Amino acid sequence: MAAEPAIRLEGLRKTFGPKTALDGIDLDMPAGAVFGLLGPNGAGKTTAVRIITTLLRPDSGRALVAGADVVREPDRVRRSIGVSGQYAAVDDKLTGFENLYLVAKLYGMRRRTASTTARDLLSRFHLDDAADRLAATYSGGMRRRLDLAGALVAAPPVVVLDEPTTGLDPQSRLDTWDIVGELVREGTTVLLTTQYLEEADQLADRIAVIAEGRVVAEGTSDELKSATGGERIELVTADARDLAAAHRVLAAVSGTPPALDRRARRLEVTVGAGQNGQHALATVAARLTSEGIHVLDLGLRRATLDDVFLALTRRAPDGDTAVLPRITDWPPNSGDLDRKEVRA
Repeated sequence: MAAEPAIRLEGLRKTFGPKTALDGIDLDMPAGAVFGLLGPNGAGKTTAVRIITTLLRPDSGRALVAGADVVREPDRVRRSIGVSGQYAAVDDKLTGFENLYLVAKLYGMRRRTASTTARDLLSRFHLDDAADRLAATYSGGMRRRLDLAGALVAAPPVVVLDEPTTGLDPQSRLDTWDIVGELVREGTTVLLTTQYLEEADQLADRIAVIAEGRVVAEGTSDELKSATGGERIELVTADARDLAAAHRVLAAVSGTPPALDRRARRLEVTVGAGQNGQHALATVAARLTSEGIHVLDLGLRRATLDDVFLALTRRAPDGDTAVLPRITDWPPNSGDLDRKEVRA
């Protein structure tokens, strides 16, 4: 028997006046894993998070967290979750230790337990040296780490991280990733929203992409990349005068006009359905050599999560939830060599 999901959304809808924020979202987020929720600004991610955390009531549908209904059993839901929002909820007039100690006491912990919990979390987030300083003196990254620590005070089974590494330096971001990994190994479920697609790629076991209030794709990172167009050939010519000839070679092998970045002398084309990427690359290399076209770089690349995100969110949803949709319009193609189609 399959385990119950840690978070379940069924037909979730929410409007604000004429604006539809959520348009019938259905999602199951498995327990003991990281579930990534991606989407452009205004897609509905924050609305979904606010409903899951009992801050908003849905207009229709339902949301279950750890088996509890967010509308009928909000107190039970709140006891099951820890939340770190987009903006650090830190009291500047308290020290770092006092911030965490206060949260622990609000959860009903005894004085000694609250103190030990606060000190342990300060150490875990590398804030030991600043524990007794006022939070007002903390840098933006330190405030963010303190807020993350506050979400873990009660060791909840479900943790909601809404853009948790915004404003963090690269090392602090890596430290946060390590902590998320530790949480999952301990059995915690993490719902992650992020603007950093590398972060979702690194952390998320499953990912849902939302656009215009609808789920337009769901799957693992590898599944989404494969559905978007798993492989593409990229080349950079040594001379701009060879671009037209290289363009003809790529188009002939792939059957699709390549995209062009003239300034970078870069061409890119998706390997056609049913084609073997390595064979196509070898054919391209042979033809380039036979035509005397010199290249600085030639390779077979997999789609990135950035490609997935752009491909899915640029397309208008067709009305139904699309699980692992077949993507045929990425990269954007054009036979016009003067048009810049690929990002530098």
